[in-house]
Amino acid sequence: MPRKTIYVTLIAILTMGAASAQMPKPGVTLKDDKPSRTKQQKEYDRAIDRAYQSKLKEIPEQKKSDPRGDIRSTPPAAATKNKQQ
Repeated sequence: MPRKTIYVTLIAILTMGAASAQMPKPGVTLKDDKPSRTKQQKEYDRAIDRAYQSKLKEIPEQKKSDPRGDIRSTPPAAATKNKQQ
């Protein structure tokens, strides 16, 4: 019986330690300490985004191919019509 009590107490202590590790500590802020971006940096970011988007539009559209198209046979029209009913 004392052994079970010791085990239960040990598990309770370990559980409390894990739960307290998830709580924020007093005096610790979770906000980033990085300064906000300047107007010039934001404009540079927008220019990069616009250049990226324009390059994406230059990529030719890929043809969608069915790699197993030669293997499959087309089902008869009557068979597909019966399945839909």
